[in-house]
Amino acid sequence: MGRPHKALLDRARIGETALQLVDEKGDFSIPEVARRLGAQTASVYHHVDGRAGVIELLRERVAEAMDPDTLRDAPWDEALAAWARSYRAAFAAHPRTIPMLMTAPVRAPRALAQYDQVAGLLLDAGFAPGAVLAVITGLDNLVLGSALDMAAPERMWEAAGAADAPRLAAAQDAAGPDRADTAFELTLAGYLAHLRALRADGTTAP
Repeated sequence: MGRPHKALLDRARIGETALQLVDEKGDFSIPEVARRLGAQTASVYHHVDGRAGVIELLRERVAEAMDPDTLRDAPWDEALAAWARSYRAAFAAHPRTIPMLMTAPVRAPRALAQYDQVAGLLLDAGFAPGAVLAVITGLDNLVLGSALDMAAPERMWEAAGAADAPRLAAAQDAAGPDRADTAFELTLAGYLAHLRALRADGTTAP
């Protein structure tokens, strides 16, 4: 028998299949991945370092949609804002990956490379090395919280009106259809304004 034109298993197919399972169910197992691919569980382990290895393949798949070019050729705050929007869109497409990925160390090369670019951007802008991770972690919190919010119901508060929470019900009625986007831009603008102020007074500068 001749060789098949396409290998039954490779890391890209394993990552894509695991991502499909997480999108559908919120989790995956390696035996489930193997069944979807028509392979033996042991064959999957031949390509990845257990569950942790598959989680990093998931991270790589999601990070493919993040645009590192946003971090180039722009002032630091504009670059950071553009990257945050790209980051949010990538995770909003796969919100069920967020709890899994945010509780595992980042090892995926594509993700590490982008975080390294962000660190370099902040250092070049004058932020002290000791402040860089706090800035990045704060941005993570902002972006991923908003990505989860995008998966929430548009009417998140079930306030029927005056009998329950009249002011909240009125605010929700007035919010319009883009509540999540508006909230994200409001929070991002506030975060960047705070970073600019810290940088201006030297708090985060060497």
